[in-house]
Amino acid sequence: MTLAALVARYRDEVVPKKKGSAVETILLNRFLRYPICQRTLYELSTADFAAYRDQRLSEPKHRSDKPVTPKSLKRELSPLSHMFRHALVEWEIPLRNPLEGLKLKVTDNKRERRLHAGELERLLEATKKGRNKLVAPIILFALETAMRRGEVLSIQFRHVDFERLSLEIPESKSGYSRSIPLTRRAVTILKTVRCEDAKPTDLAFPVTPIAMRLQWDRLTTRAGIDGLNFHDLRHEAISRLFELGLTVPEVASISGHRTVAQLMRYSHASQESVRAKLIGYDGQSSRREIASWKPA
Repeated sequence: MTLAALVARYRDEVVPKKKGSAVETILLNRFLRYPICQRTLYELSTADFAAYRDQRLSEPKHRSDKPVTPKSLKRELSPLSHMFRHALVEWEIPLRNPLEGLKLKVTDNKRERRLHAGELERLLEATKKGRNKLVAPIILFALETAMRRGEVLSIQFRHVDFERLSLEIPESKSGYSRSIPLTRRAVTILKTVRCEDAKPTDLAFPVTPIAMRLQWDRLTTRAGIDGLNFHDLRHEAISRLFELGLTVPEVASISGHRTVAQLMRYSHASQESVRAKLIGYDGQSSRREIASWKPA
């Protein structure tokens, strides 16, 4: 049995049942184009994947001239690792996971990217030149709620309580449901995109994750903005919540983070906001203290 045959079976039988099936299908189809897939499972070794690793790290990312990062490659290899475990346990195919001994040094480059002055306006202006009129409300809704892209695109109108200004997220990336409060602006966005004959099970934003990712790439290019990912909107929204004065538990109840360490990775106060608070902090008292020691 070849690796290609195993990948194809896993793609067709297992992946469709997974939440991220669309993305995993694309990753596996791309992987099938590489020569390593012609190896038999008996021949396959960690050395084969080491050669594949080196080749991928020397290639540019899709639609980019930047090289593939170890972190990106690790995400690409994750479905394959699960495939080997599934084949051994569920299909009783006698094999070992050749990825277990593969060395892949991943540097945790914590992103601190927030929206710069004028970038949101440029993004919204750029959406006017695109065909999909849902991109702008999706961006604004993400900033209002700090929700992940997949969570935003999975919202059905039955999940929204318009009277109580709340939204039920049935299943998040963390694997559990949560209810979050909505700002009036977020509710207004949902009311704007809702058709008169909308059903409770209709999606608020009927756009696929893949389509949204492609739309985002075109949008940032059109707006002339570099280094901004859609996920950075979540970073921006969480930082704004802290700047409003919400406590860590309050922000965590909205963002869905289970630990303070996870949450603080997304929290970075803007220098302008901090500076304004420092300048306004008890200015009169500070002047009196300075006057008390300043020579006449």
